[in-house]
Amino acid sequence: MLTSTYTLVALSIEQASARVVLQSLLERWNPAASQHAAPTPRQFELACDALRAAFDNCYWRKLDKFVLPALRRAGVAPQLLAELDALTMAAIEARADAHAAAAVQDKAFGAALERCCKLLLERLDREERDLFPVARTHIPSESWFAIANDMLAHDAWQHENRGYPAGRMPGKAIAPNGAAPAAVGQAPQPARHYVTH
Repeated sequence: MLTSTYTLVALSIEQASARVVLQSLLERWNPAASQHAAPTPRQFELACDALRAAFDNCYWRKLDKFVLPALRRAGVAPQLLAELDALTMAAIEARADAHAAAAVQDKAFGAALERCCKLLLERLDREERDLFPVARTHIPSESWFAIANDMLAHDAWQHENRGYPAGRMPGKAIAPNGAAPAAVGQAPQPARHYVTH
């Protein structure tokens, strides 16, 4: 129980960080509060970069890497997981709309960015409200111990290899449990359909 509590607290901290990034982006690019002058190409470029970073910050979380696969393996809460997947897919579409609008410097970019951020925030809310209690109840204690070990190993690997993008470990790196993580640029198997790069 202590291990699951520690792990969920660590995940909650990560959730809070993702939420701050998304809310900050919404505040910086609020269509209702936009300047009278049309955004410059550079402003569109910077906003696209910020949206990409915010989306990646949500996608490469430990929750997606370690907890969701455990729930999928256990066959727990398939409807909830499908709803979370649907929110992510809708956010991917909104992000694509935002990038398409930015490419032609269309002011519709702001609305698409806002839609993407709000979908990701809705997913964070659903995870905290619905997914965390399910995970606490249905993931066995030995699995929580393995998840906590994997999270610590991942943090140590990221600390030692700061040049790699967040969440991507090379295929040569071996986790303490003997499993080989995904190769650089590959998404974890259960979430492969989220990759948009």
